[in-house]
Amino acid sequence: MIKILVSGILSLVIAMGIARFSYTPILPLMQSDMSFSNKVAGYLAASNYAGYLVGAVLVGILPLKKRRKAVLRLSLILSVITTAGMGLFQMYSAWYTFRFISGFSSAFVLVLASSIVLDKLAEKEKTNWSGLFYGGVGVGIFLTGIIIPILNDYFKWEGAWIGLSILSIILTFLVWIWLKDETSSSTQNKKKEIPAHGPPTKWIPWLIIAYGLEGLGYIVTGTFIISIAGQIPNFNGDATFIWMIVGLAAIPSCIIWSSLAKKLGFVKCLIVALLLQSFGIVVPVLLMTEMGLIVSAILFGATFMGITTLATTLASRINPKNNNRIIGYLTAIYAAGQMIGPVFAGHLASANNNYNLALIWAAIVVLIGALFLLTGIRFDNKPVKIVITESSATNISNDDK
Repeated sequence: MIKILVSGILSLVIAMGIARFSYTPILPLMQSDMSFSNKVAGYLAASNYAGYLVGAVLVGILPLKKRRKAVLRLSLILSVITTAGMGLFQMYSAWYTFRFISGFSSAFVLVLASSIVLDKLAEKEKTNWSGLFYGGVGVGIFLTGIIIPILNDYFKWEGAWIGLSILSIILTFLVWIWLKDETSSSTQNKKKEIPAHGPPTKWIPWLIIAYGLEGLGYIVTGTFIISIAGQIPNFNGDATFIWMIVGLAAIPSCIIWSSLAKKLGFVKCLIVALLLQSFGIVVPVLLMTEMGLIVSAILFGATFMGITTLATTLASRINPKNNNRIIGYLTAIYAAGQMIGPVFAGHLASANNNYNLALIWAAIVVLIGALFLLTGIRFDNKPVKIVITESSATNISNDDK
């Protein structure tokens, strides 16, 4: 059980923390050397999120239940190759291609690793460990914050990408030998009561809209926070220190928010998390100092994965019988927001020669998302019991459609 959990965490480190999010701390290094604009930076980020959108849609409709481990392994290999490719080529067309494929593979890894690990946790009645699993994204971000400055000092930004790909190869080997996808038949078809909590099904569109706005807004900080830190005069130490703070704050966030939600209600906690994130996004505009960036990094790291955990869990609690389709809708609109956000923010930053307007816009978008959820507070934690099979709750194929 421990090996499966650890291998799931490492999968997220490889595909999310490294292949997907290491672009943020490496971006200012690439821009300094290659002198490309914020518009190009935004398009590169958007290409990654476009790939994530396509991957999220496909992984939700393809019948992968019996081939999860094989497809996960292939996706991890793609993550390694595309990470290395960013350092081996210095052409925009190659970068756009690698970032797209990287986003595509990261969506498959996230969904398939989640499916395998969460199925095993449910089988062993250890679902409270899921927060540890999703903490893998924060672990990956923290590791890149430590490793990238060291690699850059010796091998420049190209070596940072290649060095991270070598680390990913080692971690992929561990996932390869540790991750098992075996579910006992007695557990697979076992009937159990799954409580549906919270707002009625007809309220779900409000959650989907809010989550889409979250994807549109949060990604501005997620893409440009290191570039913003680099603009602070006399910044003590490397700006990637800020990225380490993001990772440290993200590691325990899923567990903390899940625990709070069980006591206070998922809708309430989701609104609070969005409000905190909105404030964190705009802090650098109000306080363009090291302390302002540290506060922004803490609030960003403490909320972005927590919001994902709360939103997907809330969707499952509202309609456990059809949770895969709803989570698929959430993931798709979130990915669409991520694709648009960096492009729009990059244009704003290039036009104004700073990120202030982009950050204000992003903070307002996330704030509006929080407002869309207010109507759901009165439904928080109202139970309705539904009896379904465990296999139907965890199925990621299109069999239920």
